[in-house]
Amino acid sequence: MLHLSKIITCAFCLFTLNAWAQNTEDKKFCSLEIYDMQTKERKVLRSFPNKIEAPNWTPDGKYLIYNSDGKLFKIDVNNPERIEQINTGFAMRNNNDHVLSASGKRIAISHHTKEDGRSRIYILPMEGGTPQLVTPMAPSYLHGWSPDEKWIAYCAQRNNNFDVYVIPAEGGEEIRLTDAEGLDDGPEYSPDGKHIWFNSVRTGLMQVWRMKADGTEQTQMTFDEDYNSWFPHISPDGKQIVLIAYRKGDVAPGDHPANKDVVLRLMPAEGGKPVTIVELFGGQGTINVNSWAPDSRKFAFVSFERN
Repeated sequence: MLHLSKIITCAFCLFTLNAWAQNTEDKKFCSLEIYDMQTKERKVLRSFPNKIEAPNWTPDGKYLIYNSDGKLFKIDVNNPERIEQINTGFAMRNNNDHVLSASGKRIAISHHTKEDGRSRIYILPMEGGTPQLVTPMAPSYLHGWSPDEKWIAYCAQRNNNFDVYVIPAEGGEEIRLTDAEGLDDGPEYSPDGKHIWFNSVRTGLMQVWRMKADGTEQTQMTFDEDYNSWFPHISPDGKQIVLIAYRKGDVAPGDHPANKDVVLRLMPAEGGKPVTIVELFGGQGTINVNSWAPDSRKFAFVSFERN
């Protein structure tokens, strides 16, 4: 039995995890890791005896946000024994699609509502509070937030097809940006707000694409014949893309399951052949959201233990 001592502070719970740390070596399920772009080395920040997913860095560089068991947590990068649960109010069935605003003052989440169990997008203060509904229609899977904080980008199923949509962050009418057959997913704004990166199966394998923020000039950016490439994440300086890829034949092009041998790949934002920089056992939950450090020198990801 793991023992967690809880201290209630303001809007969230502060966990002291010394006992947890003593037990993770024998009960490790996954690890939160950081890749250093300068040293080209990966470092385990913390291992967990339970499943965590999708880290993203806060703009001040102090914390990583992740989800676990439907809840959101933040971990202190400099003191990984310090983990706090974020108060998300009634939203306790969150998936691994969570995105921070550029200012770091708000967080958007994808919560599976109690009424029908389908994902909808909400926004709440970073310090915690009551989530405000953004997308009444479902399912809607969050992936991006424009740098000016005015628009939310997401993948949504409408009329039996998954496409990329945007909607005002304060709520309003959604706008469909893609209409290709098959799955379009993972939309994320470039730091200058001019483009949205996403992934699409429209040419066979899952490939990385880019379009203008209004949906025009949809351009294929990867042409891999051996990989299905997912979730392109742009570095804050706008120079590089990190993505996760499954080897051809391991999964169907439109699937991104957990517990698979996958690779993390790096490519220039202006285009070019991706290069593999990390090989790991992971997949769904490894790097679903942008996890670059604000200085673009590191990024975080989750690896899983083999059963």
